[in-house]
Amino acid sequence: MSLLKVYPDAEALGAALAAEIVTGMAEAAARGRRYLLGCPGGRSLTSTYDAVAGRLRSAPMDLSHVVIVMMDDYLDDVSEPVRRVPAEALHSCERFARLRIAAPWSRAVGPGRGIPNDHVWVPDPGDPPRYDERIAAAGGIDLFLLATGASDGHVAFNPPGSGIAEGTRVVRLAESTRRDNLATFPHFGALDQVPRRGISVGPATIAGLSRRVRLVATGADKAKSVARVLATSRWEPDWPATILHAARQAELWTDPAAAGTAVTGSVGTTRQLGS
Repeated sequence: MSLLKVYPDAEALGAALAAEIVTGMAEAAARGRRYLLGCPGGRSLTSTYDAVAGRLRSAPMDLSHVVIVMMDDYLDDVSEPVRRVPAEALHSCERFARLRIAAPWSRAVGPGRGIPNDHVWVPDPGDPPRYDERIAAAGGIDLFLLATGASDGHVAFNPPGSGIAEGTRVVRLAESTRRDNLATFPHFGALDQVPRRGISVGPATIAGLSRRVRLVATGADKAKSVARVLATSRWEPDWPATILHAARQAELWTDPAAAGTAVTGSVGTTRQLGS
């Protein structure tokens, strides 16, 4: 059964989640193994990524064992064979991973101790199943961080109607997902500028290849998605964020604005979902 945790605000949530991530990195290093962190791009986890950098500045460690596993990326709408958007594009998830996650963390720990360039993983649209195989061969994702769409509950680029057995694949983005992404990447300017295709991990990747999952949703615009996750205790294909209920050691981390009226006396709330 999944767990709900409510923090005072996004910064407090980010600080708590950063502590869990850095602890996991240190434990993996002590065991002499890699630490795989599943990551979304966009806004939802920025306070967490920033807080990890802060903790690493205070207590540097070698990050050569850390692997950033990105959950998705946009695809070029016109090219065939299909390919990811250029890494220099403002909405490139690879760009986000390198500039907003790997680079700040590497700077925080100092030269020669950062995340290696080849430890930023992004799925290849030319061979989507290979991504799941690569993750499985590495022992699975230690902690998968998830975000959810405000209007349709999408997770990664999985649209409503996705099957729980689907793995990494090329998907056609739902219009509702593309509208959500206008807020994430305001440089698009208009809906017709948002790509219509993406490469994305699937529900099976998240539920089957992760040891732990944290779904982060903060702000009033995420209240609808949080309410839907709280309203059920099982996977529901019309709301992909409910993958939380099918994953191992899964928790929903939120704030009072996103929890809304669904949680009474919300700040500091910790309870089992479905109870």
